[in-house]
Amino acid sequence: MQRRIGSLRADKGLDLNFPFPEGWVPPASLPPEALAKIQHDFLEGWQRISKDAADGHLTPLKDRRFAAPAWASSPPHLMMAHLYLLSAEAMSRMVSASAAEPDVKNRLEFSISQWLDALSPANFLATNPEAQAALVDSGGETLVAGMQNLLSDLQKGRITQTDETKFKLGENVATTPGSVVFQNAYFQLIQYAPSTPTVYQRPILLVPPCINKFYILDLQPENSLVRYLVEQGLTVFLMSWRNPLPEESDEMAQASWDDYLEHGILKAIEVTQTISKQPQINALGFCVGGTMLATALAVAAARGEEPVAAVTMLTAMVDFHDTGSLGVFVDEQHAKLREGQIGQGGFMSARELGSTFSFLRPNELVWNYVVSNYLKGETPVAFDLLFWNSDGTNLPGPFFTWYFRHTYLENKLCQPNVLTSCGVPIDMRKVKIPAFIYASREDHIVPWRSAFATLSLFSGDKTFVLGASGHIAGVINPPAKNKRSYWVGTSKADLKDPDKWDQQSVEKPGSWWPTWVEWLSTHSGKRVRAPKQAGRAPYQVLEEAPGSYVKVRAV
Repeated sequence: MQRRIGSLRADKGLDLNFPFPEGWVPPASLPPEALAKIQHDFLEGWQRISKDAADGHLTPLKDRRFAAPAWASSPPHLMMAHLYLLSAEAMSRMVSASAAEPDVKNRLEFSISQWLDALSPANFLATNPEAQAALVDSGGETLVAGMQNLLSDLQKGRITQTDETKFKLGENVATTPGSVVFQNAYFQLIQYAPSTPTVYQRPILLVPPCINKFYILDLQPENSLVRYLVEQGLTVFLMSWRNPLPEESDEMAQASWDDYLEHGILKAIEVTQTISKQPQINALGFCVGGTMLATALAVAAARGEEPVAAVTMLTAMVDFHDTGSLGVFVDEQHAKLREGQIGQGGFMSARELGSTFSFLRPNELVWNYVVSNYLKGETPVAFDLLFWNSDGTNLPGPFFTWYFRHTYLENKLCQPNVLTSCGVPIDMRKVKIPAFIYASREDHIVPWRSAFATLSLFSGDKTFVLGASGHIAGVINPPAKNKRSYWVGTSKADLKDPDKWDQQSVEKPGSWWPTWVEWLSTHSGKRVRAPKQAGRAPYQVLEEAPGSYVKVRAV
């Protein structure tokens, strides 16, 4: 028997039942003075809202869920929204004031927030005046359209976040010219065509996360990191991970973490070296791609090899001491559950992974679309980033369970010689090459201080840059848009203490991309004449970019 207050169910995705040991009782008591203060403030707020409603002086709300004019023009609905927010605040304060252990409190806060977000009056036709007005004004058409949208999404098994009919790979997303020059059971390697007469001698290999499709780095021309690099004279190679399907009975169902390193990243490095005729290349790892790349470099170092001259890590963790929002799902029981289900073979589905990430930001990625798609019968607008977000990949079970246990749960990857990969002990200190570490200040998946911790693990020269915004928007920030900002360290910046570094950093407007390319160019050798064709024997062109692997959608 387990007492449960929230977890992630294997068959249905998010389930607010977290496991605790047998006989454990969550400390539900609150300090009397804290409870008295919360009760006092709640009753006082209730009386104030009731009085303002009776006097007709209720203030319109800025919360985006209740900001539409229909809420302000309907006193009963506006009062309901005020009381909902008051109640939600009181419940959140009760959890914060509880005597629970920090880990338990984080889970309680997550569980309570999930239920509070789900119970918002904006999420139900009977309590949403905006949806009711749309229903009346359309003569019932919004209800019909909403039901059609709901039925369509039930068939898909996920909520539609964008008009997916407006995008097609190779036509208006993932359009940077290039060629597939290698493939195996794990990935296709794309070599992008040069757009400048001369290029830097040393190429760069991009390692995207295998949990998503690579084209987050090559969306549309105006926000493509790949295209930007090519325009700066870089020769770009990129790994397009295969999306294994459950109905395929092949080696991918048993693929391990080591397989992805040996037959994936290390093979991609070898092929890039051969085609470019360079003994060393540069490499970039994004998110879990960065974690994998760092491990692959440690494997190479343990073998006495140094195939990469300089490495870039984008919103990636090697030290998992703080796992951000995902930490609420991390415990021994969950690890054992997954290992029993898929540890020896099978897949972690893209649908479940996508659902989990969406519920980390439910108001933006779940309930917002419940209201617009189903209650108001609207068609989502076309947005390339959300099109990519809906196009996830399945992960082999052995790969996922190794990664989950040894990083998120036990945090062993950053500990010297504790783990073995590809037959050698892993010691990140042996990675002695220059490193550029990028993090996003508001990243809820890779907290920026966790990304900063990588600086203490690598032994070479290190540069740290902190961008504004979150996990994706902070990274995909093209210079032409002149949006957001980023922070760089001064000559005296502390590379051991993230808070001291933050205090000593300097904020700069716009994109961090030019600062990174300036750094990268100093590690890319001289400029040479651009190659006239892709590939080199024995690696010839197989097909045009974006290739066929990226077009396989998970079901």
